[in-house]
Amino acid sequence: MRRRLINSTLAVVLVVIAVFGVSLVIVETRTIEESARESVRSDAARLVSVVESRLVAEESVTAASMRSQVPHDRHVRIELPGQPPIELGERPGEGAIEGRATEPGGVTVTVRQDDDRVREEVGRTLLIILAVALLAVIAAVLLAVQQARRVAAPLTDLAETAERLGSGDPRPRHRRYGVPELDRVADVLDASAERIARMLTAERRLAADASHQLRTPLTALSMRLEEIVTAADAIETADTKGTTGTTGTTDNTGTTCADRAAASTIREEALVGLAQVERLTDVVQRLLTNSRDPRSGSAVGFDLDEVVKQQIEEWRPAYRKAGRAVVRSGRQGLRAVGTPGAVAQVLATLIENALMHGGGAVALRTRIAGNQVVVEVTDEGPGVDPELGARVFERTVSGRNSTGLGLAVARDLAEADGGRLELLQQRPPVFALFLSREADEPPAGD
Repeated sequence: MRRRLINSTLAVVLVVIAVFGVSLVIVETRTIEESARESVRSDAARLVSVVESRLVAEESVTAASMRSQVPHDRHVRIELPGQPPIELGERPGEGAIEGRATEPGGVTVTVRQDDDRVREEVGRTLLIILAVALLAVIAAVLLAVQQARRVAAPLTDLAETAERLGSGDPRPRHRRYGVPELDRVADVLDASAERIARMLTAERRLAADASHQLRTPLTALSMRLEEIVTAADAIETADTKGTTGTTGTTDNTGTTCADRAAASTIREEALVGLAQVERLTDVVQRLLTNSRDPRSGSAVGFDLDEVVKQQIEEWRPAYRKAGRAVVRSGRQGLRAVGTPGAVAQVLATLIENALMHGGGAVALRTRIAGNQVVVEVTDEGPGVDPELGARVFERTVSGRNSTGLGLAVARDLAEADGGRLELLQQRPPVFALFLSREADEPPAGD
């Protein structure tokens, strides 16, 4: 994209320079040649007038007397009636510019100038035109690079936003670029991200609720099947004891065999049903787990510093534009257990919330609390409305005209990784993300 913009701009500039440059060279060349011809004609007329005035004054007209009147770069031929011609200056070669003037008394003056002077002047003019054209090309390149960067960089950023949106990260970025068309695309992407976030959240909630509701009847059904198996085992045991204790009578032999066969069949069917219920329970449990984890991936050990650094680098331009700063402090070299993408989204939500609703510098502090690592996000703004308190994590609850989904989704993401997101302090606001520490990490205090 950037290369195409630069190439197209340069192509237009080169075409303009070629058209107007060639035309300017032709016009300037003709102007210089015409000016040279006019100059020799003017010299010829002047010299004729000088010769005529000398003749009228009865002064001699010789090479010595006329030498001071002839320019050094001209060749002059003076023809007088009844006298040999007088020649002054070096005779030029072929192609010289010539000017002639004749008086009624028969005096003729011919002035010639070598065309080398004209070619030199044309060459100097051509060099000037080429220098101006080169400067124009350089200015066009610089302008094209600047415009290409201004257009291509936002397009690349929008492509990354669309890619993130397609990969399941519906967090809007709220970036604008000062170009109406690109800002319109950014508005549409942000609106789409918010809609997708709402739809995904609703789907996850529906799947989680449905899975949770299915677990109870499945557990009850499993217990009933286990009771049936136990009852069938009891029937078989009782029938066996009754048969061995009847002193060999055969009155109840037929009944005992039928009961034993029925109990065996019931037991087998109950065991098959119990196995199917257990498999169904496992499917529901996996569905419940996946619905709570938007990344659909298992928690792993990861370097918390990398995630914090990546978020600071990502949000630093936005804070710099707002005249604010985002800094990091606390313990480093910590490793946590979770999904790096989900943790990054939780931190991004907190940093964005501080940018939109907070004030002053935003600080990210990492520390250890027992067997957990903690990331605190705080700013110097007015904080959370006392009327909201912990309800700030509830869906649709917002104190400043926002959707109320960001913190709710962030809390769900934290809980899906086995962590939690809490509001430790309202003024100034301190949000804390608690995550499990990696098992092999040595214990340490704050």
